[in-house]
Order: sequence, then structure tokens, then C-alpha cells
Amino acid sequence: MPQEVIKKNHMDVAWHEYTDENGENVPVVDSSIAEKASVIGRVGIMFLSCGTGAWRVRSSMNTLAEALGITCTADIGLMSIEYTCYDGENGFTQSLCLTNTGVNTLKLNRLEHFIRNFEKEGKHMSGEQLHTFLDNIEKTHGLYSPPALGLAAAIACCGFTFLLGGGPIEMFCAFVGAGIGNYLRCKLTKHHFTLFLCIVSSVSLACFAYAGLLKLGEILFGISVQHEAGYICAMLFIIPGFPFITSGIDLAKLDMRSGIERLTYALIVILVATMSAWIMALILHLKPVDFIKLSLSTEQWILFRLLASFCGVFGFSIMFNSPVRLAVAAAGIGAAANTLRLELVDLANIPPAAAAFIGALTAGLLASLLKNKVGYPRISVTVPSIVIMVPGLYLYRGFYNLGIMSLSVAASWFASAILIIAALPLGLIFARILTDKAFRYCT
Repeated sequence: MPQEVIKKNHMDVAWHEYTDENGENVPVVDSSIAEKASVIGRVGIMFLSCGTGAWRVRSSMNTLAEALGITCTADIGLMSIEYTCYDGENGFTQSLCLTNTGVNTLKLNRLEHFIRNFEKEGKHMSGEQLHTFLDNIEKTHGLYSPPALGLAAAIACCGFTFLLGGGPIEMFCAFVGAGIGNYLRCKLTKHHFTLFLCIVSSVSLACFAYAGLLKLGEILFGISVQHEAGYICAMLFIIPGFPFITSGIDLAKLDMRSGIERLTYALIVILVATMSAWIMALILHLKPVDFIKLSLSTEQWILFRLLASFCGVFGFSIMFNSPVRLAVAAAGIGAAANTLRLELVDLANIPPAAAAFIGALTAGLLASLLKNKVGYPRISVTVPSIVIMVPGLYLYRGFYNLGIMSLSVAASWFASAILIIAALPLGLIFARILTDKAFRYCT
């Protein structure tokens, strides 16, 4: 039987058809409004595909519009842009949308360089040359293979496990479970499977791998069943930290559509992931019990938290397609900020939400100081550095207790999670307000 051909639900845009005939040598600044607008819209939707927020997308489109001598207004969501360009006489309106959303910091960096150099170089190129140049940027796919991304998730979740209180056994089982789970998710995503299937399959496999390893250790080495507490950590690679954080930043800039859509997307991922993990817990007879306490001195806790935070942020940065140099920079900032957050809770008895605000503020300030030295967009450093602070454990425990109808316990976990989640983007926002004059104003 012939294989069924699955037609695309989103049609491709033929960008090169917007260029003027016989205009290969005509600078885009002297071209028609449609040709200018096509470049602006394409750059905007490419920025959006990298996972960045509406403020950065609109700022980039405005920079191009000013260089081309036209005006641009844009309404930006999570997956789509509706924009209008006009030059005083003619106007051009277009609606563009993505097929999927994700994070790609390498492509974001290349687009930032394109915007930065457009005034000097880009506006003197023809529309055809610009679209060819953007074709090359658009081909910026993943730097890493699915096995490498599986290893990155394994390292990140292993570090996450220690930071939540787990020991070597929990860390090893989470390492294997998260690695296998994220490998499967990357393979499914590469073949364009739908979001829900990717989440359910990867989370279920991660939990199953953790439970299988723990059962094997129990049979062979007599490992205590209480180590099952770490099975939650094996699925934390699925936590949508980037849209969580950027939704708060968009809401702070009154980009309500983008902020609400990003927040809704993040909540959908959390809901599907936690429900999948809860069902797997029922099948495998796992319970989110407390971790076995580790006997470490204050100095040892600080040292190991620095190391675990570095590994966790480094792993998440690699999962966001960051080059190694960028991942190391984000990991260094994250290690300092996250360790400060945890020590404020332990040593100064500061509430977790307040400590999360201080940790995120610290990460934002450090990123601002290092931005020019690192040479990458600020968001590529700040967001990965605080993703490890997102309370995935709290969210899961809230859903688990909701599922077994322990409503008061569920409400407590959810309330703690909501406070921390609200504090994280606030910390970054105030760091940005303190260090970026353009971000302070609503103009």
C-alpha cells in the first residue's frame, strides 16, 4: 500500500516572491512597501520562533522599520504576529504564524547580530539578498543530537535532584530516567509529533526508567524503597521555564496577549506532564515521600549546591540550543544566584518566594554586568540561569494531592509554587529596570 502523505496544516510562506521584479540590485530601502514589510515580518516571526518575548520581537521589528523609513505596528502572541507597515501613502498588513514553539538561543544570537548590523549593512542590500541571508539564519537548527540533549537533561535533572534534597541513589536514577525521557522527546519532536504525545511519552518513560532502576537496586542491593522520592526529579526536564519567565516579562510590559498565551502554554505543559507522572505513580505504586536527609556541614552544602546548580543550569542551557560558551556563562550566574537563594532560606529563614525574588534579581544584575563580555543577548543568559528555580516539585506535589483529594495539602503546595513562580520574573524585571533605561518606560 502507498504511504499516506500528511499535508501540512500551516502553509509555507514564499518570502522570495515579495521581492520586486528586476530589483536584485535595488537596495531594500528604495523598494516597495510590500518588500520592506516582508523583511520586517519575517524577522519578527523568526525572533518569535526562538522563544523570546513580545517586547524583544517588537523592538527588533521597530529597528528595521526605522532603518527603512516606514512605521510598523504589531500585535504579537505566542505563535503568531499580526502587523501593519505604512509609509504615509501606502500600507501593508499581514498575519504570520508558527507551526510550533520552542527555544533556540543560537538562532536568537544570529538574529540579534543581524539587527545590530542592519543600519550599516542590511539596508543597502536588496530584498532578494536579505531573504537569502535570512534563509541561512532560518536553517540554524539544533547544535546537538538527541543523545547529547538526553545527556544534557540527565545532567540538569541530576543536579536538580540534589538541590531538592536527594542523595546519590536518587541522583543516579533521575540521571538515567531524565536522559532516556528527553532523548525520546527530542526524537518525537524531530519528527513533528504533537505536543501532548511528546510530553506524555517522555514523562512516562522517565518515570518508568526511574522505577525500574530503583526496583532493580532493591532486589540486588537491598536499597530502601524510600528512595522513590526522586522519581519526580526524573521528569523535571519537561518544566517550561522559558515561557513561564517570558510570560511575566511580557505582562510587565503590558503585552497582555503574548503574556497570557505564554502563561497558558506553560500551564498546559505542566498540567499534561503532572497528570502523566501522577498516572505513572499510580501504576508503579510510587509516592512523593520526603527525601532521606543528607548529613552535610554548612560549607559542604554551599559547595555542593554551587556544583549542582552549575550542572543544572548548564544542562538546561544546552537543551535551549546554547553554544557551550554561553551555557557556561549562564551556569556560572545560575550557580551563584541559586546557591544564594537556597542559603537565604536555610540560614536567614527568608520565605522561599522572597528568596526566589532575590535570586532572580541577582541573576539579572550579574547578566547585565557580563552581557557585553559574553557577547550574547541578555535573555539567553538570564532565563536559563533561573529556570532551575522554577518549583517543579511543588507543582507536581500539588497535582498529586489534588488527584487523591487531599485538597488542603494540594492548596498549600500550589500556593507556594505560585508565589515562587511570580517572584522569579519580577526579579528579572527589576534587574532590567535598574540596568536598562529603555526598559523603564512604556512608550
